[in-house]
Amino acid sequence: MEQKDRQFEVIGQLATLRRYARSLVRDSADAEDLVHDALVRAYERRKTFRRGANLRNWLLAILHNAHIDRLRKSRSLTRRHDAAAEEAEQAVPPAQEHAVRLQQVRNAFFDLPEEQREALHLVAIEDLSYQEAANALGIPVGTLMSRISRARAMLRELEEKTPRASHLRIVGGNGNEGG
Repeated sequence: MEQKDRQFEVIGQLATLRRYARSLVRDSADAEDLVHDALVRAYERRKTFRRGANLRNWLLAILHNAHIDRLRKSRSLTRRHDAAAEEAEQAVPPAQEHAVRLQQVRNAFFDLPEEQREALHLVAIEDLSYQEAANALGIPVGTLMSRISRARAMLRELEEKTPRASHLRIVGGNGNEGG
């Protein structure tokens, strides 16, 4: 195997690509299709990969661009999201309060505008620096920071509005909370 091919080992990046794709399209099958499309593009353009560059960031940028291209080609994705949301609302909520809370947070994350969700995902879940995430999305760092700030504000607003079960308490404090 030649040296350049060794630097183009994408197998180690599959989990990252799958997580990001799932965050973008919210459907496992569509996410796998998106990862496949991105990997095909990456393979076709592997000669453009600069030696010494960050492979993960390069692949995330390709994945992001593939997603944008898919959105431009077809708006049917929105109809599928709506259908999936309706189906999820019909599901019986789990008995465990923490599972319900996790579902609320998940729904709130997926309800964020796409540009905010993708920015927050890259920084908070994929642990990219602001500069790396901005590069992957092809936007200025200030724009990325603004999107993340708005996303966090929306999630905080949800947190303040969401009622909590009275018997759940934060560990610590002055001990007068009960529990």
